[in-house]
Amino acid sequence: MAFNGTWKVDRNDNYEKFMEEMGINMVKRKLASHDNLKITVEQTGDKFHLKEVSTFRTVEINFTLGVNFEYSMADGTELTGSWVMEGDTLKGTFTRKDNGKLLITTRKIIGEELVQAYTYEGVEAKRIFKRG
Repeated sequence: MAFNGTWKVDRNDNYEKFMEEMGINMVKRKLASHDNLKITVEQTGDKFHLKEVSTFRTVEINFTLGVNFEYSMADGTELTGSWVMEGDTLKGTFTRKDNGKLLITTRKIIGEELVQAYTYEGVEAKRIFKRG
């Protein structure tokens, strides 16, 4: 249950380029880069409860590993997919409902940080969180 706790975004790597590839307009990209995102994770076995709080919205997500669910990104992009554990990495494979393209997201604890990585259409980005 290494993911349990509250994580506050500390820095981004190539995040704006990733959002551009996702089709998010410039104004929303600029705002999202400074959204002060805080994620609270509660894992019990293969069930997860996440609370995402940012400047723009608060959303609670419940999912079970290996079970598909639907999710709306902050910009309104609709996804369907699931999370699985691969070793010590939480891996999400999601399909955009609007264009059928694949978004891969991973979460991994590295040192004292939660590293959330994204891959979409060949563009990779990271958001790095510290416990908060």
